[in-house]
Amino acid sequence: MFGQRRIDPTPGTHYRCERVSAVNGQYFFSTREGSLEGPYFTRVDAEREIYCYIRRMIQAKDIIESRAF
Repeated sequence: MFGQRRIDPTPGTHYRCERVSAVNGQYFFSTREGSLEGPYFTRVDAEREIYCYIRRMIQAKDIIESRAF
């Protein structure tokens, strides 16, 4: 997939892949920024937390942008 976020300096290729992985019976999800979040007890918990993580990142961005003015 070709795409560029506003904060990316140059266009890049982003490949869609499974964000949730299991390690020793615990579940983690990876972020675009390269961090591994978790552990979670179930896959459903990890998938739910992906949406919470995205919401927190959007809120943080909005707060930072509102303080810039």
